[in-house]
Amino acid sequence: MKPFAKELNRQKWSYIFIGPSFIIFTVFLIIPVFASLYWSFTQYNILQPPKFVGFQNYINILFHDPRFWKAMVNTAIYVAGTVPTSIVISLALAVAIDQNIRFKNWFKTFFFIPSITSIIAISVIWKWLYASGKYGLFNHALSSIGIQPVNWLGIDWTLPSIIIMSVWGGLGYNMILFIAGLQGIPHVFYEAAEVDGASEWDKFRNITLPLLAPTMLFVTIMSIISAFQVFDAVYIMTYSSEGAVGGALDCALTIVAYLYDTGFQRFAMGYASALAYLIFLVLFIVTIVNMRLVEKKIEY
Repeated sequence: MKPFAKELNRQKWSYIFIGPSFIIFTVFLIIPVFASLYWSFTQYNILQPPKFVGFQNYINILFHDPRFWKAMVNTAIYVAGTVPTSIVISLALAVAIDQNIRFKNWFKTFFFIPSITSIIAISVIWKWLYASGKYGLFNHALSSIGIQPVNWLGIDWTLPSIIIMSVWGGLGYNMILFIAGLQGIPHVFYEAAEVDGASEWDKFRNITLPLLAPTMLFVTIMSIISAFQVFDAVYIMTYSSEGAVGGALDCALTIVAYLYDTGFQRFAMGYASALAYLIFLVLFIVTIVNMRLVEKKIEY
């Protein structure tokens, strides 16, 4: 038996166990990625064969599509509203829970529960909380203290309402990551700082934050990617009986919601594929910029 055949025979059980996963990965990820790349250069509506149009889809999106830019602006507002707020609050919670306090495991569980709850269930509950009139819990609370009810899901408030819900829902996941990062910092640094008379703020600013930089970078990049991909919450909170997604006048239309509307409601698959690759390009650039900005600060 030749060496290659002998080695293949020796490793056959490895290939047998890897094979199903490799086939599924190829069929449901690799092939769709390259198929959508081809479709992004075509005019394709599922019912008729794709018609090659070159870069026309990209040109139309960037220069002749006001809904795309509306969705990009809404997405940028959503990212700017959720990522910094979620990081600051989850870091504060992590620092507080990492102290020697009673019931710390209960606090971890309490804040982490939203992270393992379906975003569909969370959105449905918050949609009820935001309901107008006396049926919404928030408006009922505002009315009880003499404040006029707010139209939480109106044109002006839909996007901020989704941001508030998303910040609450993402706190637990980031908090657990920060707690893991905090527990990896050697206590000898804090003990040396105490000997020198450093205050709690001095220790946090000069020890905790610099040594937590790798965790901060990871949380920031993952939060930005997740925020750019927001769809479920927008769909549940803004979906109407007419099938429109994004709310009145596209007040909460995000870029992935626009992709869904284009591809699966208007069946413009070629156009939607071009949108998907533009989202990928934006996320790639944002990630590279984040890594370049932070990598110089990660020094020990």
